[in-house]
Amino acid sequence: MHSYEPLPDDPRIAVIGLGYVGLPLANAFSSTYSVVGFDIDAKYVEELQKEHLRNQGDSDKELASVEHCGLFYTSDPASIASCNVFIITVPTPVDEQKKPDLSRLIRSSETVGSHLSPGSVVIYESTVYPGTTEEECVPVLELASGLTVNRDFYVGYSPERVNPGDSAHSLTDIVKITSGSTPEAALFVDSLYSRIIVAGTHRVSKIAVAEAAKVTENIQRDVNIALMNELAIQYNLLELDTEEVLKAAGTKWNFMPFRPGLVGGHCMSVDPYYLIYKSRSEGYEPALMSSARRLNDSMWMYVASQVAKLMAKHGTPVLKSRILVLGLAFKENSADLRNTQVPGIIREFSDQGAEVDVHDPHVAADVAERELGIALTDQPNPSHYDAVILAVAHTAFHELGAKGVRNWLKPGGVLYDVKSVFSADQVEGRL
Repeated sequence: MHSYEPLPDDPRIAVIGLGYVGLPLANAFSSTYSVVGFDIDAKYVEELQKEHLRNQGDSDKELASVEHCGLFYTSDPASIASCNVFIITVPTPVDEQKKPDLSRLIRSSETVGSHLSPGSVVIYESTVYPGTTEEECVPVLELASGLTVNRDFYVGYSPERVNPGDSAHSLTDIVKITSGSTPEAALFVDSLYSRIIVAGTHRVSKIAVAEAAKVTENIQRDVNIALMNELAIQYNLLELDTEEVLKAAGTKWNFMPFRPGLVGGHCMSVDPYYLIYKSRSEGYEPALMSSARRLNDSMWMYVASQVAKLMAKHGTPVLKSRILVLGLAFKENSADLRNTQVPGIIREFSDQGAEVDVHDPHVAADVAERELGIALTDQPNPSHYDAVILAVAHTAFHELGAKGVRNWLKPGGVLYDVKSVFSADQVEGRL
């Protein structure tokens, strides 16, 4: 009879994928354990080895000063062979049809599987639909390693909950959901994270529960913001100021303070599609979350149409007009461009013959050009624009004030405020 392999009593950790999730995680674990940080991008790894971090947001720049118990960056898969705990933190996007793209997750599982030894534990942090770890990843691990799950090795799932650009909620300050493929593995995973997570851990009964919890977090926000966006559209038709309505409604103690806006980023604009896909595969059409996704994905078009109408009302055709878009990142005070909806607004006006400038004090010009093909304007010219669209509520724009922003407008120009940074009487329109 085959004996069951014991769980590691001397964790040697490999973090697979050194993006906005894996890099802080590797640094945090390195204060307690020996850690190998692996990424397939050799140039990036070389930069990390020199402690020159890429432009991932101001909070990540602090990582270079962390005192490490033992941290080694590498792009050589052979370097993870000595490890017995593997934490996979690679991206899980959607394809052009909005279906889950698990290609990087599968390739990472193949890499880990080929270096898996008896007694090892593989922990996934990437956002997936319920069942992915055990139905999609485990077979890959078994095939690549020749080992059997829950006999020769074990798996766990602990979803990432990092909020990029949010200094008040860093990795160690957010409760960590943990789970494992056996009760013993679940305890091991929970104990491992407990060493670094100050906020504590929350162990659940099975891996699929942890997977579902992660997508549920972001679906809840996505649906609620979609409701606010729909209300904003309706109240605009009724010539009511949405922000005033929401402030009035918010005087009741149990009113939830969601606001309308453009929904982008690595989570809310992606995660719902994972559960939508899984639900449809089970024969259920998730009407509410599907509708919410369609609405939120289309809000850039609504914003563009509203600005065009306001310009026409002020006697300014879009053709040959000059428009300034303030903010390119998907959220305020962040340099993160993932799934930002702002380029949709830019393309719409460019296609209609407008000259569009984009200004974002948080985004590096070379990054905007490389990732989105958008040239940033460092210093917009005063009295130069027919319309200014405040798309992202960066603090820098708050501090300028409506008067400062309006200095970029020509006389009679239109200021449209997507995030209600300014009061209704200071702008021509807002969402």
